[in-house]
Amino acid sequence: MRDQFWTRVPMKKMTAEEWEALCDGCGKCCLNKLEDEDTQEIALTRVACRLLDDETCRCGNYAIRKTLVPDCIRLTPDTMAKVAYFMPQTCAYRLLHEGKPLFWWHPLVSGDAETVHTAGVSVRGITVPEFEVSEEDWEEHIIEEPGT
Repeated sequence: MRDQFWTRVPMKKMTAEEWEALCDGCGKCCLNKLEDEDTQEIALTRVACRLLDDETCRCGNYAIRKTLVPDCIRLTPDTMAKVAYFMPQTCAYRLLHEGKPLFWWHPLVSGDAETVHTAGVSVRGITVPEFEVSEEDWEEHIIEEPGT
């Protein structure tokens, strides 16, 4: 990867490896969200996608996630304009899309994949799998976004 590519390479010009490296491993994008249809306000729940590994905060079947979870959003530079508003506030994809810098704890900045967890930004240890909670009860699991 190019040195500090995220600071100078437009998202559309990033390599596939650089694009994937933007993910900080927080796992927040894998939490189910509730959206107010009138205001488009997003409420984050601790109810996680069935593929989320609560310990690593990564998808357990990333390569075939769209097959297993058809509603899973595939982020691309072209889809960012439509989906950025419901990405986590600390998400590197959203930050760069909005012209903001990455946080100090992002693995690309810190050089350590654990800083996202030690900084309290990830969902490690706070999720409940979606198959354990009926969708009608998701409101009972609304949380504040970790790290904000």
